[in-house]
Amino acid sequence: MNSQSRQNPLILASSSIYRQALLKRLGLSFSSQSPNIPELRLGGEAALDMVLRLAQAKARGISDAHPSAMVIGSDQAGECDGAIIGKPANAAEAVAQLLRFSGKSVTFLTAVAVHCAALDFSRVAQVPTVVKFRRLDVEEARRYVTLDYPLDCAGSFKSECAGPMLFESVNSTDPTALIGLPLISLSGMLRDAGFHLP
Repeated sequence: MNSQSRQNPLILASSSIYRQALLKRLGLSFSSQSPNIPELRLGGEAALDMVLRLAQAKARGISDAHPSAMVIGSDQAGECDGAIIGKPANAAEAVAQLLRFSGKSVTFLTAVAVHCAALDFSRVAQVPTVVKFRRLDVEEARRYVTLDYPLDCAGSFKSECAGPMLFESVNSTDPTALIGLPLISLSGMLRDAGFHLP
């Protein structure tokens, strides 16, 4: 293991290939487990409160079964015109989401939590990213959805692929937050837990 804290195993509480690819950048050995956490909004819950709650619930849920492990949980949601944006159900819904964003600024909130029950260690943070979309017509939206097929992504785009073609600007303190795992915040949490990064 590469500088694991007290030899505690590291677990990513996610089956997301995007989050796994991001965590691999840190050069740490880890495993991934899908948390059995319903990703549902509670009545009247703000988007920020929701992503913070879900990130912590994912980390703590896996930690319950693996108390000696250092567990990472993360969650993300978009917010446009006061409404929470989730993943599209199909290609038509993805096109509709993108057309809704046309010419607007959309805020994507990404939360990350690290928890280890055995060490009584717990951290949580959130990183907002504001994406300004250029004006899109229906054919552009359709062509993009065919190109990246972003049905597993909140907001119907993949910023790590061709998604930036849809944007005018991106404003964030962490370029990896929009993909789903803010590595700047996460690295600080793991250093607090005793990991050597780099």
